[in-house]
Amino acid sequence: MIFGELLAMLLIILVAAEVFTNALEHLGERLRISEGVTGSLFAAVGTALPETMVPLLAIFAGTADTRLNEEIGVGAILGAPLMLSTLSLFLMALAALKKRGLRGHLAPERRGLGRDLNFFLGAFALSALALFMPHDGATIRAALAIAMVLIYFVYILLTLRASAELVKEGHGTEAEEKMFLCRLGLPENLPVILAQLALGLALLVAGAKGFIYGVEHASVILGISPLLLSLMIIPVATELPEKVNSILWIRKHKDTLAFGNITGAMVFQGTLLPAIGITLTPWAPQREVLAGVAITLLAAGWLRLMLARGQLRIWHLFVNGTLYATYLAIALW
Repeated sequence: MIFGELLAMLLIILVAAEVFTNALEHLGERLRISEGVTGSLFAAVGTALPETMVPLLAIFAGTADTRLNEEIGVGAILGAPLMLSTLSLFLMALAALKKRGLRGHLAPERRGLGRDLNFFLGAFALSALALFMPHDGATIRAALAIAMVLIYFVYILLTLRASAELVKEGHGTEAEEKMFLCRLGLPENLPVILAQLALGLALLVAGAKGFIYGVEHASVILGISPLLLSLMIIPVATELPEKVNSILWIRKHKDTLAFGNITGAMVFQGTLLPAIGITLTPWAPQREVLAGVAITLLAAGWLRLMLARGQLRIWHLFVNGTLYATYLAIALW
């Protein structure tokens, strides 16, 4: 029964992703913004917002067990960047493997991807540093949290500033297919685009929530601890289904949108949420936490290195998938 429900929720998510990406492409084209902004800000933040509720609800309105709430909060905060930088990128590459081959090229807009990775690596390194700050050093922890929030706002400003130039260079967002709602006879205008975006996001949330419900019940059967649950299962259940957007875009050779949807979410999830975790949870260097942070930084650093070398290939992202398998081996050992 549980597996039937999981399959039904997955189908809802797949339909929702098609509806959402279709409307988002039309919104980006109408606003005359670059694919980088559409992917890194609009798509990434839009699909990541529902998932931010998991750690926030755990920390602010969880159960009566404070320790349980903190473990779920920390695990969900750190687990999302881990999953995005490893498993999501691997599955995106897997979707392009048949058409491009193992040594096939990936061609995202380089400056935007480099900016995403630079901001993420800088901010996430601060969250790793905070793990070793003494619990009575509230001032230092607060300073690190404020710095991470400021990093995200600077990132938004720089991403928006680069948009106009990128559009002139041919990186503007272009919609290839007609709006789904317009096929029903509705006019193609901004209100209809926003309505389809809202519909797609609502379906994504509903599908993800149903998927979470099923995974939580399955995790009880497996007997996994709250910290491991939130590091390994919650991010996969909440983030991964909505990153189907990237799989759809990479199959259409919209590499900038595909990468931006993931790396933009990494910046969002790697700055604002860790800032909350640093100030409101113990944020201690437990083995599972340290392994997750180290693997995340390695995965993002590997991608940044390959980008700096000039060419990204399909097999490069298979390394990210291997890093995720390595984390699973460490966490479950």
